[in-house]
Amino acid sequence: MKYHLDLCLFLAGLCAVTQCHHGNVCHEVNNTNLRDGTENLLKHNCQKQGSSYADFAFRFYKQAISKEADKNIFFSPMSISTAFAMLAVGAKSTTLTQIFEGLGFDNLTETRIRDIHESFHKVLAVLNCTDVNITLNIGNALFPAIGYELQEPFLQNIQQFYDADFFSTDFHKPEEAKLQINNYVKEKTQGKIPELIAHLDAKTILVLVNYIYFKAAWEKSFDSADTYEDDFFVNPNECVRVNMMQHESDYNSYYDRDLSCEVIELPYKGSAQALLILPDDGKMKQVENALSKETVCNWLSKFEIRRVHLHLPRISISGSYDVKDLFKEMGITEVFSSNADLSGISGSRALQVSQAIHKALLVLDETGTEAAGATAIILTKVSLSSITIKFNRPFIVLIFDKATSTTLFMGKIVDPTMK
Repeated sequence: MKYHLDLCLFLAGLCAVTQCHHGNVCHEVNNTNLRDGTENLLKHNCQKQGSSYADFAFRFYKQAISKEADKNIFFSPMSISTAFAMLAVGAKSTTLTQIFEGLGFDNLTETRIRDIHESFHKVLAVLNCTDVNITLNIGNALFPAIGYELQEPFLQNIQQFYDADFFSTDFHKPEEAKLQINNYVKEKTQGKIPELIAHLDAKTILVLVNYIYFKAAWEKSFDSADTYEDDFFVNPNECVRVNMMQHESDYNSYYDRDLSCEVIELPYKGSAQALLILPDDGKMKQVENALSKETVCNWLSKFEIRRVHLHLPRISISGSYDVKDLFKEMGITEVFSSNADLSGISGSRALQVSQAIHKALLVLDETGTEAAGATAIILTKVSLSSITIKFNRPFIVLIFDKATSTTLFMGKIVDPTMK
């Protein structure tokens, strides 16, 4: 009998808040290099040419918009890739190769595979090592069926690299099992994702979960008294009314004449920053086609400080994805088929992934406080004449963690009023 392995990915809310609390012990990490001094393989390295893990976010994004071109998109490439890297601990042969190549890793020697897992371990440690200005918690959990024996090397590596929680689960009672997992998700995301899993099969023997929960305050907050109601043009023939925030300050920004888009950096207090990309009218597809690590690196290298009168809508959107379908179209197929080799998990090849679920939530509003460190850029530049950048049409958002040089979240805002 072929048993099911339900792989469930989720993340919590992204929101700007005035106060954040550091809820976990900080790992003592100074940088993201591996123990032997080699480079962390998850880093967004602008000096390295060619496809890499950094491009995974853009490839997944392009696959998602191919299904829903005119709808909001929001997901966490960090959450998705971590869950599948954790699954890869128990994968072998072409199943293992497909997973890692799909995530952007090549030259898969035994040493390289260990470096990949060590890279995830180091990044998870750094991400969980935030200061008092930001809450960024990311973690993993395994829910094995009661009495189902997992291979000892698999358990050891999952614990060593991914520090996963373990909970024995009775999948012969699917509703109770679903409630157990959903409650875990709900607790870890502070209620932001109350129901991750809609159904479970009684043949399920293992559920893998990754969660990421992020709260941060804007480095330069918006004053709610300046927020006004305005039109947001979903498309040239349709508009919706939104609450438009506004703020005038000095920002890193760049207008890409080749791609016809404005790019602006919005820093959070702490180690995160948002990158907002506003294509000119009719240029969204052109910008999306060009999205890549190299394109982002080019934007970052061209940034200059400009005085910007920024208009940005309040946002509260969610995304839900069948990662199984999207991954199959990205070439990761075997793990979802009867040919899957996940024998590193159970000792046999009687496993395949039946579900891969990802849910995400994005909330952006005015709240936040200015950080003292923000004056470094502002005070070193002379006052500049102001330009207006108004996000009143579809735009793209990327959320980076500066400490690890990784993409935490990515999305496209088509209609800010759609939940």
